[in-house]
Amino acid sequence: MGKFDELKKQKDVIVSDVKDDSRKLDILAKESCRLASVSENANVIIADIDKQFSQATKLKKVDVKFLFFAVALQCVRQYFLTNFKERLNDQDAAKKAKGDKKEHSNRSHRLYCPSMEEIIVNPVPFDAIYGSSKYDLFKGFNNTGFGHRAATLGHDPILGWVFGTANILTSTMTTWDFQSYHIKTGVTARGDARDKIEMHADTTKVFSYTSNRMLREGLEGKTACATALIKEAIHLKSDVNSKASLPIPIVSTISPHFAETLAEYGMDIANVLTVGKQAAYAALINTLIGMIHRLTYDATDPDSIKMLEVKTRKILMYSNLIASSSNIIAVAAGTAAGVLSENSDMVKKSLSYMDIGGYLVTIKRLISDTKFIYEVKKEFLKNQWYDAVIGDSSFYSDLGIDL
Repeated sequence: MGKFDELKKQKDVIVSDVKDDSRKLDILAKESCRLASVSENANVIIADIDKQFSQATKLKKVDVKFLFFAVALQCVRQYFLTNFKERLNDQDAAKKAKGDKKEHSNRSHRLYCPSMEEIIVNPVPFDAIYGSSKYDLFKGFNNTGFGHRAATLGHDPILGWVFGTANILTSTMTTWDFQSYHIKTGVTARGDARDKIEMHADTTKVFSYTSNRMLREGLEGKTACATALIKEAIHLKSDVNSKASLPIPIVSTISPHFAETLAEYGMDIANVLTVGKQAAYAALINTLIGMIHRLTYDATDPDSIKMLEVKTRKILMYSNLIASSSNIIAVAAGTAAGVLSENSDMVKKSLSYMDIGGYLVTIKRLISDTKFIYEVKKEFLKNQWYDAVIGDSSFYSDLGIDL
């Protein structure tokens, strides 16, 4: 190769590099102009992206049907399934739970070891009040009917399954401070036989005798334990929906008087169970609606799954909000009408439909669903804004930039 050919080749390389650099500069100039235009119109672009998100998650006709179906289910639940039930007096509550079976005090005074017949025919020993003044057991309570329940562990909705069963098996009563007393049959001034708190018992013996009966007395002992457990279950059931009801679990072990104060403000086990049922049923309806609405997903569009979930969240959030708002208005209107007409029964009936558990679920949905929708929208805006800024990525590929 001659010197001329070599110089010609070098010239061609330089010209090619110049042309390539010129092409790249032209690309960069065009891209700079486009980015400048994006920057100048950022507000318009963001508004358009926001509109795209609103359109993508807008409730369509089928979604609105789901919405009103969910509202209908929540309203049916509020007024027919989870309203606060009317409380019965102690006698009627006991009759409803136990039937026509009569119980009477007839204890043979065998310490810690009543017979099977005594377990069956006698009332539960921790219901005894007669003789309590000797030990100042139920002193200071505003309601003696609730006071003896708050002060005895056999009436605790959780601890009662252990302490109450053991008390029935040993004819004893254990109080909130874990002191135990023997229950015997006493005679009132009128000559009636009644369970009486007679003298102190040893709490450790209450459980040792219970354990011995369950583990060492064969089938007879196990039958006695099962009978005591069933008797405890029936007694708790009879008390829970009575007017005095039962205290909040465990609270009595700290202070039975505090448990009574809570009950006076409506915090007893019957109301807690009702509120829990309201919340559970409301959540169940939300779950069912969410599962059924998911079936409307278009599998041919994999990018629509998050948009569908946003719609589902909107349906659940709106339906809960509508149902709770209508419930508040209905309860308030009924209560106001009862107050103005001085009709206490109307006031009580109106308040019994208050959907406290549903309100709690609605508040939770407002918080969680709003946060979820915000996060999805933020991701959507982020991706769309990225596309708007980057534009045609082939420009950058031509420049050797990997995005």
